[in-house]
Amino acid sequence: MLQTDIESLFQNPPAAYTEDQFRLFETFKDALNRGLVRSAEPDPASSSGWRVNSWVKKGVLLGFRMGGIVDMSIDRSRQPYFDKATYPVKRFSATSSVRIVPGGSSIRDGVYIGKGVTCMPPMYINVGSYVDDGTMVDSHALVGSCAQVGKNCHISAAAQIGGVLEPVGAMPVILEDDVLIGGNCGVYEGAIVKRRAVLGTGTILNRSTPIYDLVNGTVIKSSDDQPLIVPEGAVVVAGSRNVTSGHGKDWGISLYTPVIVKYRDSRTDTKIQLEDLLR
Repeated sequence: MLQTDIESLFQNPPAAYTEDQFRLFETFKDALNRGLVRSAEPDPASSSGWRVNSWVKKGVLLGFRMGGIVDMSIDRSRQPYFDKATYPVKRFSATSSVRIVPGGSSIRDGVYIGKGVTCMPPMYINVGSYVDDGTMVDSHALVGSCAQVGKNCHISAAAQIGGVLEPVGAMPVILEDDVLIGGNCGVYEGAIVKRRAVLGTGTILNRSTPIYDLVNGTVIKSSDDQPLIVPEGAVVVAGSRNVTSGHGKDWGISLYTPVIVKYRDSRTDTKIQLEDLLR
């Protein structure tokens, strides 16, 4: 019923929204906050292991369409804020079991935040995202709109987990359980990082850049109907490959590419276990 009503309102916008329609949106946003609906969710029948819920993305976009700009400033003269009335900051209490360390972080309403999540300042989590239990979002990190983050992940300082809100049928960025994202990494354009994978500092993933798997001797690429997928347990670092023809070859130019140098083992786990001491 909720899906049908959201899709109908999205497809048939009225000249002015009624109180009943605003209540419908608040019901939808409450479901987002509680993790009852998600823009993408696990699907064993899918080749990627995930499926997109386009109607949820429509609901998120509907909120932007319905909301007017309002003053959200705590102190307008010193730090003014103006945003859509439908998306204030998310409300927490001590009983939420979420650490939001003082220093300028912001989490928009319409986000699921699990128990034991740690938010180091300043970081930002955008609407439609899902951040599961025990994950740490470090300083200057971004979790973009509709991104899906699993349990016990670590998103290190200045990492960017890109949001994919439009088109509504496009896969958002997915980080499965126990993933470590190193500092200054960027994960974009619906890339899926499978459980226990590690991205070394400065690794960039998008649909245009293949991953070279040195362990298995294969090249992992995206396609029209498949996002870029980092295999389970892969340890990926920023690398380069030579241009082998034309001016690029003549000039000795190399292009960036992510490289799988190993798969996660006990030594990898020892190196990254420090994050558990910080929670």
